[in-house]
Formats: sequence, structure tokens, C-alpha cells
Amino acid sequence: MIIDFHTHCFPERIAEKSMKILTGRSGIIHPSHNGTPASLVETQRRAGVDYSVILNIATNPHQQRSVNDFAISLLGYEGVIPFGSVHPDSEDIFEELERLKEAGIKGIKFHPDYQDFFCDEERMIPVYEKIAELGFITVFHCGLDMGLPYPVHCSAERLSTILPAFGGAPVVAAHFGGLSDCENTMKYLCDRDVYLDTAYCYGTLPPVAAREIIKLHGADRILMASDAPWNDPADSIALVKIIAPDEESEKMILGGNAEKLLGI
Repeated sequence: MIIDFHTHCFPERIAEKSMKILTGRSGIIHPSHNGTPASLVETQRRAGVDYSVILNIATNPHQQRSVNDFAISLLGYEGVIPFGSVHPDSEDIFEELERLKEAGIKGIKFHPDYQDFFCDEERMIPVYEKIAELGFITVFHCGLDMGLPYPVHCSAERLSTILPAFGGAPVVAAHFGGLSDCENTMKYLCDRDVYLDTAYCYGTLPPVAAREIIKLHGADRILMASDAPWNDPADSIALVKIIAPDEESEKMILGGNAEKLLGI
């Protein structure tokens, strides 16, 4: 089984507009799909992916419920596993987490750059503890975002300091712990209780650095991810085949680890 642990799409009514804005910010002018759920699924099928985890982001507190309504609406969509999102400034953040849990959502995505908070802010610790209590998987955008200016709101170092708040509940550091920052991934995240995903690493992550991180961290805590539409899943699968140290590790990274994590 192949599972892409990090993808994005949007409601059809706003997909075209959203893609235009995001391609303009990032400079990625040839995305792998057009932003709709159907286009994402078609891309995953061409690549041989069985499931795509869709990471939704509430970029402001007023958007939180509609973003999560979209995530919940995708629960019946074949081949996708939607995650929800909560915004740090929302007044009903704990109630929203309960609503997502009751609906059957398996994970929460934070993008501290887009959500304008530092991941290690003290006010977030009770939120992380609640997420862990409810048994969610938590995914953090980690490191630089190509479409946003500095500062980086979730570095490998900052993320490492908050891992104890999750009490062993699964945490995923996207982009191998931070694009173009492999040294700090090795220093602060390797051999810690955290998963690393390969989102947007095709063409940006030196294979020699990836192999060293896998050696230090363990292939059982690496997740294949494309960041579609910003990387094509087929390219991300090819990257895993290059950096995996052996056939068994390749199987784990391509889907075995995610299969256990998601309980499918």
C-alpha cells in the first residue's frame, strides 16, 4: 500500500481562486493538480497512491468551522483521509476539537506561518494536551514556506521543545523537519518521538542528507508525502526509492508506517 501523507485541495467553488493566489506566492507555476478533490484523486491514481491525507488549514479563527466542514465532507470521499485544523485565536477551539473527533477526523494540521503564531507559545500547550487526549495525529508545517516571508514560526528547534506536551501522541514534522535545514533536523528532531514527512522534498532535499537523517532517525518514523499539488506524488515516490536504505525500509516509508499510524 502507498499512502501520501501530505496533500492539499479546496472546495470546488474556491479552488481556482485559491490556486491562483498560492501559485503566485510560491512561484510554482506547474502544480500537479488543479486544486479540486477530484483532480487530487486523479493525480494520486496516476501515481499508484492508495490513500491521500488531505491537510486543511484554518488561516483565521472565522474560517475555522467552514474549513472543518469541508474536511468532514471529505470523509466519504474514496481514497482520501481528511485532517482538520484549529486556529490558536479561536474562542471555541476546544469545542471544535471535540466536534472533529466525534465526526471521525483522525488528525489536526497546524501551519504556524499562515496562522501567525509560534509553535512553542505557552498558550498552545493546553491545546496540544487536548489534542493528545483526544488521540489525534498532529501535523506541523516545519521550516520555511516558499510562499511566505520570514520569520519561521515552527523550526526544528522550536518544535522539539513542545513534543513532551503531546505525551507520546503522534506528531509529524512536515518537510523533513524543515526545508533546507537538514542540520537542525538532525540536531533537534532525529531520534525524538516524532515522524518526519517528505513533503515538497523532491528536488529540494539532497539525497545524501536524507539518507543520513533516515540512518539517525529510523525508517520506521519517515512518511512518504508529496505536498500535492506542489510536488507530484509520482516524483515523491521516486525520491523515496532513491533514499530508502533497503527494500523493507522503502515499503515502510511508502505506506507501511502511515498504515499503522492511521489504523487502516
